[in-house]
Formats: sequence, C-alpha cells, structure tokens
Amino acid sequence: MTMQTSKKLIHLINDCPNCLETDTQYPDIEITGIQFDSRKVCFGNLFVALTGGSADGHDYIPTAISNGATAVVGTKDLKLTVPYLKVKDSREALAYLAASFNDHPGRKLIVIGVTGTDGKTTTSNLLFQILKIAGLKAGLVSTVNAVIGDEVIDTGFHVTTPEATEVQELLAKMVKTGLTHVVLETTSHGLAQHRVTGCEFDIAVVTNITHEHLDYHGSYEGYRNAKARLFALLNETKEKPFGNPRLAVLNADDDAYSFLNEIVKDNKCSYSMSGNGTVNASNIRYSPVGTDFVIEVNKAIVSIHCNLPGAFNVSNCLAAFTAAVEGLGIDAEVAARGIAELPGVSGRMEWIDLGQPFTAMVDFAHTPNALLRAIETARQMTHGRVIAVFGSAGLRDRQKRRMMAETSVKMADITILTAEDPRTESLDDILAEMADEAVKAGGIEGLTFYRVPDRGDAIRLGVKLAQPGDLVMPCGKGHEQSMCFGTVEYAWDDRTALRAALSEYMHVNGPRMPELPTSK
Repeated sequence: MTMQTSKKLIHLINDCPNCLETDTQYPDIEITGIQFDSRKVCFGNLFVALTGGSADGHDYIPTAISNGATAVVGTKDLKLTVPYLKVKDSREALAYLAASFNDHPGRKLIVIGVTGTDGKTTTSNLLFQILKIAGLKAGLVSTVNAVIGDEVIDTGFHVTTPEATEVQELLAKMVKTGLTHVVLETTSHGLAQHRVTGCEFDIAVVTNITHEHLDYHGSYEGYRNAKARLFALLNETKEKPFGNPRLAVLNADDDAYSFLNEIVKDNKCSYSMSGNGTVNASNIRYSPVGTDFVIEVNKAIVSIHCNLPGAFNVSNCLAAFTAAVEGLGIDAEVAARGIAELPGVSGRMEWIDLGQPFTAMVDFAHTPNALLRAIETARQMTHGRVIAVFGSAGLRDRQKRRMMAETSVKMADITILTAEDPRTESLDDILAEMADEAVKAGGIEGLTFYRVPDRGDAIRLGVKLAQPGDLVMPCGKGHEQSMCFGTVEYAWDDRTALRAALSEYMHVNGPRMPELPTSK
C-alpha cells in the first residue's frame, strides 16, 4: 500500500526533529518514497538503514543504491555516491520521515493509542465499536487488521504493531477517506522501536502491564518503561485545530498503576473494578454468554451488557468506556450501546460448536496472566473439567514457559503442552522445560498433563479426553494464521484445527487438520 506522492529531501530533513547528527547542505532532490527494505527500493526512494535483530541495514546500502535509492539514512560514518544523512537513531528518524512524507496524517485525526500486556485488541475493538455507534468516522489499526471504511487490511501473521512507514500510510489513507478518529493498538515493540512515533496521540489507554517480552526488554522494568512511552508521546502531540485532550487512561486495579500514575503528571483519569477509579464497575454478573454490570461515572449509573465473558473483559470494557466518555465526551448511554453491539473479537474466547457434548473455544492467552484469566473464565462457563492446550514460543521470554505451565497445572484439570512457534529452538527442549515446571507444581504426566509436540494432535487429544460438560480450550494462537518452525511460517489457524478435531470426533464433514513439520 503506497500513497503516490513525492517530497523534497530538504523538506523531510527540516521536518525531522533533533534526528540529524551533522549539519550538512543537501541537494534539492525529490524523494518518491521511503523504504527500510533494500529489496523494495525504487528509483527516487530514500533508504533508511535499520539495525537490530540479526541484520544490519547498513550492509544492504549498496543494494538499495543499485535499486535506485537517491539518498540514504543511517547511524554510521559513511561516504556514499548519494546524499547520506547520519542520524542518532535510524528507527526514530524513519518514523518522523514517514510522518512528514505522508503530510503528518496524525495531526488531522483524533488518535487514540491502546497499549498493555493483555486485552489490547479487545479494548481497541470495543472502543472502535463505540466510536461507530456514536456516529464518528473512525478507523482501526490492530495487530489483527486495519479497518478503513469498508476495507479490511491484514496487518500480518503475528502480533506486533506495523512498521512506521506502514502505520503512517494507513493513517494517511484514513485522512484521504474522510475519517476523523483512529484507534491504534500499540505494542511494547512498537513503542520501543519508534513504530508509532510521530502519530500525534490525543488519548493513551493502558489495559495492564504484566509478564511478557522480557527477552527483548531485558527486565520487567524495561518492559514497563516501553509501555509508559505511550504516555510520554502525548506530550509530543502538536496542537490540532479541533483540539486534543492529551488524556491518559490508567487501570487503577493494575500493579503498574502507581508507577504510571507517578510519571503521568498532566491530564489523566482511571478505571477500576474495585471502586478505586474515576470510572468504576459494580454489580458484576457473569454468564457463559457474556457479562452484565453497571458503570458509575460522573455521579451517573449506566447499565452495561458485554457479549464477552470473564472479569478481564469487564476491565477491557471499562478502559474503552473511559476513553470514549472521559476523553471524547461521548454520551455514556451511547458508549454502553457500543459495547453491547460488539459480538466478539476474533480468536478471543471464540466458541466453536459442531454439536459436540462439551464446550470448545479458542483464546489468544499467551502470557501467564492471560492464561490465568482465561482458565478462571472457563471455570465460570462450565461445571465440568477445563482442558487447556497451549505452548510457549521459541526465542522469546523463557521465564514465562515455566510460569504458564505452573499456572495451568494448578488451575486447569488437564494441561496439554504443545508447539507454539518454536522457531529455531528445539521444541522438545521447550516442552521439557514446561513439563519440568508442571511436575514441580504437582502435575502428573500422563494423568493431569501431557506433552504432545504436534499441535494438531494435541488439540485432538483435548477433544478425545473431553467428557460431556467439559470445556476444551486451545490457547496462545487465537486469530493468528501461521506458526513458525525454523525460519518458515506454516499456515496454521487454531480455529480451523479445532473444527477439524471436532469433525473427526463427531464423524461429520469438516476442514482437514492443517499440517506442520511435526505432523505424522
């Protein structure tokens, strides 16, 4: 997706705040696009050399130039045959350059950022639904997809915020389409890697900050600081002709609340399920098909029905409601209608029913906290046993493998450990780590927990073990459409796999089980 336009190099440089390390005169040339992938460079493009992971973009500068790059941005001391801009941080520069190239679309929209460990996608979808019910022309950018009017755009196989160039192009397309508001789901990687820098946020919402991505951020404090950067970005927002509230929406029930409340000095409010917030929920009634409760805000009481089950979804509703009512001035009753209008969220507590005598659902729970909440909710939805099927990703936070195995063995009746994006790590080693912790937590292999490397077979086992009234729940993949073995993404969808297992069990027509390298 490329917006057809061009900009003078000098204009882009002058519009890139505090990025340049050298004060040099550059030729007055036209830039036809901005790329960080040398393979996608076309004539007239500005190539930005990014560093990180296993690759160094500076190594691909010759390829970018041969493909037509007329200028290059990087962080090293280089002399090239084309203009070279040395910057302090090439990712930050990429974000500002992309925003400038697309005429700063964030300055023409009300931009609402949603971050947190768990619940980001659900909260973003709830808020998006509220905006639509309120009659606002709103767009959505989530880790599942981007929604611009009637167009739905896939944002990738796995969960992270798109790169800065794509984010700015999506925002520019929203402006061109006539939208006025956007809900932008924002991951810790997206914040740390400047993918959302230059988006001009008006409202920043946090769901929670628990254990995740410590492999990348180094520590819980580093991870928490990355999330907190969303609130710092509120202060960078330029004044907009239609105003900008610069409101921080905090979760008063979360362990990170004190930290965030201390660093957010300006306009802020909070939500709570225990009466500690600006906006509070009470009289909560759970059922297998949803949740009913009341919200107290500004001395008014509003009845809420949410089609999503579980206490954690009450918190997600509160986050979306608070941003809409306190941040945008949307009527509380309208916000309540918006929440009630959302039928569900892809891959989140999603029921799969082929007429089997037990409940089967897919959830995205891929962190210790999310798995705990998912199993707690499953308990509310059945009087039978809870059978949890999940794994833990390779080359990612190793500590959470043990935490998730321990959580499931203690909370679920049966735990089935299986593959979840092992990448270049040994799947057997990952499962051994998890099984070791499961035993320490009191699990008995072959009785209360199992190791099944192939995810399809693991889901089949969960279905086979289920008795009438039980609940089978594959977790960790949710809406995702692939699984990574080695460096290859194989087509995979837990919902398809669960339907395949159920159709085999019920002896009815259904999809074939997707195949993985572990399949027999």
